[in-house]
Amino acid sequence: MPNADRIAAVFLFCLGASSGFADDAAGDGAARIIGEVRINNADVFDLSDPEENTWLYRWINRLHIKTRRATLYDQLLFRPGEPFDKRAVEESERILRRNEYLYDANIEAIPNDAGTIDLDVNTRDVWSLMPEISLSHNNGRTNSRIGIEESNLLGRGQLLEILRDKDIDRDENIVRFADQHLGHSWVSLAATYSDNSDGYAHRLSLMRPFYSLDTRWSAGGQVMADDKLSRLYQFGEPAAEFRHKREFLHLFGGRSGGLRNGRARRWTAGMVFDNNRFSAAEASTLPSVEPNDRKLVYPYVGFELVEDGFVTASNHDQIDRTEDFQMGLQLRASLGWAATALGADRNAAVFTASASRGLGSLETNALIVAAWTRGRLESGELANATLSFSARHYRRQSAKRTFYVGLTGTAGDALDLDNPVELGSDEGLRGYPTRYQVGESMVLATVEQRYFTDWDLWRLARVGAAVFADVGRVWGPNPLGADNRGWLVDVGFGLRLSLTRFATGRVIHIDLAFPLNGDSTIDDVQILLESRRSF
Repeated sequence: MPNADRIAAVFLFCLGASSGFADDAAGDGAARIIGEVRINNADVFDLSDPEENTWLYRWINRLHIKTRRATLYDQLLFRPGEPFDKRAVEESERILRRNEYLYDANIEAIPNDAGTIDLDVNTRDVWSLMPEISLSHNNGRTNSRIGIEESNLLGRGQLLEILRDKDIDRDENIVRFADQHLGHSWVSLAATYSDNSDGYAHRLSLMRPFYSLDTRWSAGGQVMADDKLSRLYQFGEPAAEFRHKREFLHLFGGRSGGLRNGRARRWTAGMVFDNNRFSAAEASTLPSVEPNDRKLVYPYVGFELVEDGFVTASNHDQIDRTEDFQMGLQLRASLGWAATALGADRNAAVFTASASRGLGSLETNALIVAAWTRGRLESGELANATLSFSARHYRRQSAKRTFYVGLTGTAGDALDLDNPVELGSDEGLRGYPTRYQVGESMVLATVEQRYFTDWDLWRLARVGAAVFADVGRVWGPNPLGADNRGWLVDVGFGLRLSLTRFATGRVIHIDLAFPLNGDSTIDDVQILLESRRSF
């Protein structure tokens, strides 16, 4: 190519690369080829910054095991010598940003003299060996979670967690391991062993998912065994209990034609064995109830449509971090048939379906809506059927302020006794005890003014704040036959801390919530200290 043409091509490349990427084709119509792929993984603290070049931060960097380049390379959807694909590069950024052990990831495209495009994969590690501490005090009851989690074991991206969790149901001693790229592949392994005060919970899964929009096949399975005491609650207090033993097995395989015209269509088939047995609780001081045993064995087929509608934003659900939102259309549905001939205890159609879509722009006003349903059809009647919806509205007032409105609801029909609809602090009604209302249907609305600051505490945590109000209620038959006391309202405020140098992927909430109605047994102030995935 003459020098003038080469200069013009590079100039046009830069004009089309506002996010660091070129168009998929060069100026002369030939496909651009990827040259060198360079992994640039920064440590926890940048010692070239005088404010971070202190003895403490140098010590942390020395103790920290950086993510291996091979661990990051395994997650990229492109390789040297392949045609440059802007979409695959952007999707690789999203895959990297999902890792808790990375604070952020971006990929920069750089044209070189050889006429190819070099790609710089820029990431920054966070401290991945984390104590896990969570406390919440709600109506005189304290829930706690104490443990330790390594989300980047030896720099390989593996998770190892040892945890003691105490809540209103049980005490749990949990050991969990996960590897999303087993043997440098896209196969994921996850295992959980939990020894509990009332039984046990063991889970194992091995699967190759549809890890990208253009993935052509998936397969895998999951096995689970649980034995626990389950309780029904009334106004935040245990009111009845039963023993629940569950054996679950799921095997599946899926095919896709890949991404075509901005959409991926996927077909899945599988087999499910789900055996639930119930019995009276031993030596219980609570009234005993026994749901009907339920054994479902069924093959199923499923369909999924995913539209490539991902966008990035910041200061919506996180503080000063790149957030990935799916604004495109997503549809999922599956239908199975449980039959006594296969070992089930009934003949039933088992169905699930969901849909979601984003509207507007996250730079101004955006609305993300979703709906989903699941249940069974037995002898022409619905059983354990729910229809749920959610809507999230973000109004960006400035770079540091976002007004948020959330609305969720569920309508249930002929629910299994072990699957009631519940509403309380764990479900988003922050001024009331967990599982305060129980029934068959519910609605919850939240209004929240969110504030995002530039305050970076000791280069360790970004600070935000929120003022909120929640209103909701439950309808329908209560399994215990009590009145649910109508609408509930609370108001409150709180601080938000986003740990910028630690692998949590969560936002710490410190909230004071004030219930405005309910009953006299509720504390006037609910204190909540917990970590959540969102602001």
